[in-house]
Amino acid sequence: MKTNRMLAASIALLAAVFVFFEISEADLHVQDLFYNFTTHSWMVDAKDPLPRALFYTWPKVLIWTGGVALLALALMPLDCKIRRMFPAWKRNEILVVVSTLALAPTSVATLKATTNVFTPSEIRRYGGPAPYVKVCESYPANDHPARRGRGFPAGHASGGFALMALAALANTRRARIFCIAGGLAIGSVLGAYQMLKGAHYLSHTIITALICWIIFLALQKFLIRGDNPAG
Repeated sequence: MKTNRMLAASIALLAAVFVFFEISEADLHVQDLFYNFTTHSWMVDAKDPLPRALFYTWPKVLIWTGGVALLALALMPLDCKIRRMFPAWKRNEILVVVSTLALAPTSVATLKATTNVFTPSEIRRYGGPAPYVKVCESYPANDHPARRGRGFPAGHASGGFALMALAALANTRRARIFCIAGGLAIGSVLGAYQMLKGAHYLSHTIITALICWIIFLALQKFLIRGDNPAG
């Protein structure tokens, strides 16, 4: 499948997933599994330092450090000793990865600031102060939160899902599939951690993955004009 068709299919899938979660209660059914209604606690304590370090702090540090290193590599002259260590990586391919690592989280953060959706731990069903309202729903006139929610989509997982863009640097089909699967796996782990501590719903994580994928495909189309990154 060519990039154009994959991009169109991915956008259609994003729309379908969004509609599904908007008209169903799937998010709550899944999130109920992670919350103990007797002890009023989540499966993972958000304040526990070990999982926070493993699944929040250090992944962010490593992803952004890798992004900065790749940007520096892209800006190096072709005859630079370090640059010559990666002869197969073209500058545009590196820029696709760097741009995805930057634009995917930025786009998600922009949506988070505008959608006004609260996280699971912030709604009354799970002990929070806010009513449960989906993206396309309005808050009741007599029950409007004092502040805006910033729960949708999933910001933290976007860094992991953006790693799917490493497929732009792969020179074999197997390597491309490995990079895409690796990015999906890392993003899913980071997203699962957020769900287990009540910071996001399943829809937030899935939609974030699709947004990152679409941004990668679009950047690849305009910067490389290549075919399907998985093929």
